[in-house]
Amino acid sequence: MGSEKSTPHTLKLRINDVIFGYESRAGRLFDVILICMIVISVTAVLLDSIESVRAVYGEFLFQLELLFTVLFTIEYLLRLYSTSNLRRYVFSFYGIIDLFSILPTYIAFLFPTAQYLIVIRIMRVLRIFRILKLFRYMGEANLLYSALIGARRKILVFLFSVLTLIIIFGALMFIIEGPENGFTSIPESIYWAIVTITTVGYGDISPNTPLGQFVAGLAMICGYAIIAVPTGIIGAELMAEVQQRNRRTRNDRECVSCKAKDHDLDARFCKICGNRIHQA
Repeated sequence: MGSEKSTPHTLKLRINDVIFGYESRAGRLFDVILICMIVISVTAVLLDSIESVRAVYGEFLFQLELLFTVLFTIEYLLRLYSTSNLRRYVFSFYGIIDLFSILPTYIAFLFPTAQYLIVIRIMRVLRIFRILKLFRYMGEANLLYSALIGARRKILVFLFSVLTLIIIFGALMFIIEGPENGFTSIPESIYWAIVTITTVGYGDISPNTPLGQFVAGLAMICGYAIIAVPTGIIGAELMAEVQQRNRRTRNDRECVSCKAKDHDLDARFCKICGNRIHQA
């Protein structure tokens, strides 16, 4: 009786080990197969968006996508069943991506074009970091993330300043050029200002009057000047984050001669006088 009662629990643990684990051979094999299926599924969606391919293989690609969606749905349900913390998984990054990767196919029955949102499924390939044990390289990503978080207020102020400048240039061009030159409204002129200041320059709208061309030139110069600002903001935050991290990785070892401290962990000689460091 005891072994029969423990069977469902044992099965749940085995499923959890295969689906969520990556140390066991079965877990690694499952992740490799899963990633291959994801890549094939996304490739099928990309091919289906090509008219000539869809005309010949459209039915096959549709059936293939249905098959993958059923398999991914079963996999998602197994994850819900075997996870040790249901709420934590459902609202985690991978849990949300797993859900969103299967929803587009079902939504496509009501809105056919929604099936192309399946490309979000490619984000599930991020699990390859776990398979290849590349998480040790995530420290650099965390460093960049910390720098962006630290610079968020400066970035918001910068974006607000750029938005204000864009609105001013857009309003000026609407007044100067007017509807007869393609600037039919202030929002349309703001669109031109965004394209110009970001140095994209589609060319679908352009000023024709000398004064309008002068204002456009100012907008272009401002655009080149603006490009350097976020680079400086993020660069300064990155440098501050690196310096802070370096301070955290130092200890209280002191030099025998000059008693200087705050040396790097791997330092054997004093950075002040050059003599050997003694452990305090």
